[in-house]
Amino acid sequence: MKKTLIADVSLLLVAFVWGATFVLVQNAISFLEPFTFNGIRFFTAAVLLGGWLLLFERKQLLSINKKLLFSGILLGTLLFIGYAFQTVGLLYTSSSKAGFITGLNVVLVPMIAIFLLKQRPGANAVVGVVIATAGLYLLTMTDKVKLNIGDGFIFICAIGFALHIIFTGKFSNNYPSLMLTVVQISTVAILSSIFSFGFENWQMAFQPDVILTENVLSALIITSVFATALAFFAQTNFQKFTTPTRVALIFAMEPVFAAATAFIWAGERLSYTAIIGCILIFSGMVFAELPVRKDVFLGKFKRKHAA
Repeated sequence: MKKTLIADVSLLLVAFVWGATFVLVQNAISFLEPFTFNGIRFFTAAVLLGGWLLLFERKQLLSINKKLLFSGILLGTLLFIGYAFQTVGLLYTSSSKAGFITGLNVVLVPMIAIFLLKQRPGANAVVGVVIATAGLYLLTMTDKVKLNIGDGFIFICAIGFALHIIFTGKFSNNYPSLMLTVVQISTVAILSSIFSFGFENWQMAFQPDVILTENVLSALIITSVFATALAFFAQTNFQKFTTPTRVALIFAMEPVFAAATAFIWAGERLSYTAIIGCILIFSGMVFAELPVRKDVFLGKFKRKHAA
């Protein structure tokens, strides 16, 4: 129970970091295109984690084999799919709809886990998912609900993130966390760089007046260290102590933290429905954490039938 609690609190901190850095990333990609930004962000994180691995955890290098590399590359590819399709989808749809559809991984994770991992979520988790999904809708869906091709891309993004959560839970039990994180982060860096070379003006990354801009440089440093290196290492390390459904519910708090930091730092106002949505998301996460008193229900069931 103690390890599970520590894992859940650590993952909640990860969601906070991702939500808190959302405004930073938005500002940065107005100067530096998304794939280029992510290429630098994930490459820097890979170098930091790789350096720590070589200096302090060199014994983990002995664990490298084809299965570990395959697992890390698969996780990195799924993570890249999430970021890539989210980026493309935002070209065609609103950020509010993108936020809601991306958040649907809170529903997708338990559904996919039933088929891939044969894990059925508990009653509390199911109710928590329903409450959190309603909250996501109220928090993010501020415009008319009219689907377009961008929404389809965002839905693929949600599937990518959902699968990443599920397979992280599966692989994190089998391999050293740091080594597995380095491989997946490096994979995202390579794939982001390839797409940057193919579809963006990647040369801007080498222009001092762009890369040294306060918005870009501060965003790269903060996201590389906290929102990438530390965050994904924490997810890989702690997810082994909890379930994919609980992870998805915890990560549903990301838009709540994003809304809160946007209110504090950018002066964005929250509507009453958005505030209610934040409360519902938090309530759904907390409800899923409540213990299920199976002994009580079993006792009532036995007494009823004994009578």
